[in-house]
Amino acid sequence: MNNKAKTTNQYLKPFNTKRNEKGNLEISNCDLVELAEKYSTPLYVMDEVTLNNIIEEYKDAFKIYEKTRITYASKALMTSSIAKIFANASFGFDVVSIGEIYTLLNAGIDLKKVSFNGNNKSIEEMTFAIDNGIDHFSVDNFWELEKLNEIAKSKNIIQKIHLRITPGIECHTHDYIKTGQNDSKFGFDLSMTDDALDLILNKYKNLKLTGLHAHIGSQIFETQVYYDEVGVLLKEVKRIKDKFSIELNEINIGGGVGITYTKSDNPPSIYEIANLIIESVKFHCTKYNLQEPVLYIEPGRSLVCSAGFSLYTIGSTKDIKGIRKYVALDGGMADNPRPSMYQAKYEAEIANAKQGQNFEKVTLAGKFCESGDILVKDIELNNPQSGDILCVYDTGAYCYSMSSNYNSAQKPAMVLINNGKSDIIVKRQTLEQIVQNDVIIDRLK
Repeated sequence: MNNKAKTTNQYLKPFNTKRNEKGNLEISNCDLVELAEKYSTPLYVMDEVTLNNIIEEYKDAFKIYEKTRITYASKALMTSSIAKIFANASFGFDVVSIGEIYTLLNAGIDLKKVSFNGNNKSIEEMTFAIDNGIDHFSVDNFWELEKLNEIAKSKNIIQKIHLRITPGIECHTHDYIKTGQNDSKFGFDLSMTDDALDLILNKYKNLKLTGLHAHIGSQIFETQVYYDEVGVLLKEVKRIKDKFSIELNEINIGGGVGITYTKSDNPPSIYEIANLIIESVKFHCTKYNLQEPVLYIEPGRSLVCSAGFSLYTIGSTKDIKGIRKYVALDGGMADNPRPSMYQAKYEAEIANAKQGQNFEKVTLAGKFCESGDILVKDIELNNPQSGDILCVYDTGAYCYSMSSNYNSAQKPAMVLINNGKSDIIVKRQTLEQIVQNDVIIDRLK
């Protein structure tokens, strides 16, 4: 087993983060102040060097189990260029919407290594996925089984599926990002799987079940839960084999590996997780006399988050003596809703050069019309002043993908950097684009 020490998800900052001779923050030989001047703020930035490093770590960590299929969880961050990076690395994709499928197609990526997940896929989405050659669906409920079979039958095809189950495993993470406990909107409870199997084997002749899928949550720091999850899945494979005389040869354990958002975070390394998962696969296959299955994993956050950061410009301040000093940014909950949604925490620092060391505790407030629009609470910054450029680390996941036009804000641009080069991979939204779908009906003119 490979036991390399530290992996990219355990680092707070992207690789090659330093102060240059000007005193400005620099990442991948790109001056962050110059990036802010060139592309304006707020600005999403992805470091390709850091991203490629974590991709290689995942591939290296799981290479000891040749049947591993790594599928990137697109919901974390989906753009055409990001998709190309993962496709070029021979990764598959886990998608949850027609929009994510369309983005892959727009990037020239076929769907032969794509899994379609989600608890309420529409008829339109299922049809679109089948028409474009999706590899398999992770089926979430009885309604989906019925409708998917109808669509497949109408097209005279046999559609491959996995059955998503809730393994009854709870992780110590925020309630909003737990998905493996019994009380979940996702998947079949284990008490439901026999009914689902009866339908698939005896009624829904246009569906071919090849595996089971489970996902236990997100931003997970525990390790034993992955070992246990594999055990639950393979125990269910054994039970199904004994009762229905079929041996499913694929399991999908989802993703959820945590990353370092703050100095106090201590997530496991990718190698530690890989070793534990593979050890569990081998142990339980021996225990239950099963063939070793194809192993699907679905990392999302742990692949992209550490490679991303956001740049803001500081505007106004409000110092309430004896209570709190607010430092306001030109972005906030519209470009990063995570703190206001589930109290996510971040580290940040001023990117431009500062004279001396005059740190003070401040609260970074967004510009949007909500008291809950607080990006970082009680952070030590070096003499923050209007016009300073602020860098917030680890925003590569669930910031762009969850962004909104709240207060009719323009969505920020995204830049990909690599060894001194920077390129726009998502253009900043224009004012015209904000209203492009608005319609003024005749009787209001």
